[in-house]
Amino acid sequence: MITTLYGIKNCDTIKKARSWLEQHQIAYQFVDYRTDGLTQDQLANFSAHCGWQNLLNTRGTTYRQLDEADKTDLTEDKALNLMLAQPAMIKRPLLVHDNQYFLGFKPEQYQQIFGL
Repeated sequence: MITTLYGIKNCDTIKKARSWLEQHQIAYQFVDYRTDGLTQDQLANFSAHCGWQNLLNTRGTTYRQLDEADKTDLTEDKALNLMLAQPAMIKRPLLVHDNQYFLGFKPEQYQQIFGL
């Protein structure tokens, strides 16, 4: 079973999640949206599993700096296009383990996911 962690390598929350996985000797693959890229199909799959509203990080600087026109009347298509253009707007990390999708990082949640 492959565990995959998606995000941006210089994100503090990603660093914490990666550190937790390594401390608990859990093998995983890391995919960096900026260096490895992200496809429309991948993003649509993430949205199908997590919901686009959950996937869109409205608290981050990238989102807050958008023009009001981009933030108004958000639909799934509009939000996914924004996230595809600027992956920093995707909530991080996204962990895929055992065909289940988890957003964000909390040590307690990861302990539960991995049965520790």
